[in-house]
Amino acid sequence: MSTLQEFKKKGVASLQKKLWLKNVHQVPQIDKVIVAMWIGSLATRKSMKDFSELEENMAKITGQIPRMIMSKKAVSNFKLRIDMPVMLQTTLRKGKAYDFLWRMTTLVLPRVRDFAWLSEKSFDKNGNLNIGLKAYNIFPELGLDDSTVPMWLQITIVTTTNDKSHTKELLQELWFIFQK
Repeated sequence: MSTLQEFKKKGVASLQKKLWLKNVHQVPQIDKVIVAMWIGSLATRKSMKDFSELEENMAKITGQIPRMIMSKKAVSNFKLRIDMPVMLQTTLRKGKAYDFLWRMTTLVLPRVRDFAWLSEKSFDKNGNLNIGLKAYNIFPELGLDDSTVPMWLQITIVTTTNDKSHTKELLQELWFIFQK
C-alpha cells in the first residue's frame, strides 16, 4: 500500500481530530514537493560543461527527470550570462510527493550527520517548509561512485494551508521531527 493511501486511511481522521476541523476537506494536504539543485557555480567552470551526471542522480532520487532552469539576467560578478544553466528542478505531486517524503523521513534524514530535528524557523510566511541538504549523496538510491561533485539540495514542501501550526501537525503526522 502506498504512503498516500495509508495517510488518507489513518492520518486524515486523526489530523481532523487534532486540529478540531469540522469538514474532512479542511484537513491540510501536501500539494507538491519541489526539489531543486543549484548548479550556477558549476556552469562557469571550464571543466564542467556536461550536467548529465547531476540530471541522472536527481532523476534517481526523485523518480522524475528534472528540468534545467536557465538564467534570465546576466550578472557580471558571478560570471553569469543570459541562458546559462542555473538550476535543476523537479516538482513531485500526489503519490510521488508522499513517497518521496516517506523515504526522506525514514531513510535520508537519519543519515544526515548530527541531525536531531527540524527547526520551526524553516517555515516561510505561507506555511511551507524549506529544507536544505548539504550533500545529495545521502539518498539510498545513489551508490558511492554516482556523485563526484557534492551539491546542495533544496526541498520545499508546499501544503494546502497557510497556517504554520496546521502544516507542522500535518508534517508530524508524516513522521517529521521538530524542535520542541
